[in-house]
Amino acid sequence: MAFKERVFSGVQPTGNLHLGNYLGAIKKFVELQDSHDCIYCVVDLHAITVWQEPAELTHNIREVTAAFLACGIDPKKHIIFNQSQVAEHAELAWIFNCIARLGWLNRMTQFKEKAGKDRENASVGLYAYPNLMAADILVYRATHVPVGDDQKQHLELARDIAQKFNNDFASSIAGHGFGDAFFPLPEPLIQGPATRVMSLRDGTKKMSKSDASDQSRINLTDDAETIALKVRRAKTDPHPLPGDEKELAERPEADNLVGIFAALKGISKGAVLNEFGGAQFSAFKAALVELAVAKLGPIGAEMKRIIDDKAYIDSILADGSARAQVMAAETMKSVKDIVGLVRR
Repeated sequence: MAFKERVFSGVQPTGNLHLGNYLGAIKKFVELQDSHDCIYCVVDLHAITVWQEPAELTHNIREVTAAFLACGIDPKKHIIFNQSQVAEHAELAWIFNCIARLGWLNRMTQFKEKAGKDRENASVGLYAYPNLMAADILVYRATHVPVGDDQKQHLELARDIAQKFNNDFASSIAGHGFGDAFFPLPEPLIQGPATRVMSLRDGTKKMSKSDASDQSRINLTDDAETIALKVRRAKTDPHPLPGDEKELAERPEADNLVGIFAALKGISKGAVLNEFGGAQFSAFKAALVELAVAKLGPIGAEMKRIIDDKAYIDSILADGSARAQVMAAETMKSVKDIVGLVRR
């Protein structure tokens, strides 16, 4: 059957939103709202798969919401909400726990990375969280998900779960008037350069809030002076910028800075090298400072303003959650009918 195109994605409220979150996710969220119906979620249930200090979690939920708003997502035309206010996410996740196979979850590399060597001490939530991610997407029967490389495997799992549900309940789905499939198989949306932003101190490691050095990342709330200082201090190599994009492959720090410039300006890496190929890093960094301050400075200032208005943020989340729940509840009614559960 044909499904209405709808975008869903979420950001975990784990604090210290940085340039990687912006270029890898939120900037693309803003662009997609011009062409799609969009649902953007603060995935707080995912955050608690590892311990979160309650007061910090509350702040971080509001901070992500403020980032969505400051970057330009329109909460009237689209939906911004936090996951825990829509109970259908957890309800559908349980049904998916009964659809997904252990072998599928055992292949999830991100669990192995996050749990580390002491996997026996990891929470069940951390292990099963890809099933909740599938529920996040499919409770709205979303067709497209903007994802980074590190989430592609989880989206493949969501597709596998959707396909197995459609196959397992094919006759019931048809009997309830949904044709040959109830859930769509969501497609990834990976757009533009710098979908994976690396550390300013080590071009082989992803930019991360957990890095001990604050100099490794540009936080969205950094002021212009701090942004400039971090860019100037960013690790480089002793050679001028190349003129050919292929030469960046063996130069991770150069590749990272060129990718950041390209993503901030909305051009290709090749276009950046056409302008700066042969230049010393000092000249290129000066241009990158000017661009980063111009693009990120207003976002940081607006985030700080919005964060101070907790009542406004909470009203945005409450309105978005109410609108999201209408869609989610409709999906769950149909899922219960298809599975054979008796409902009110």
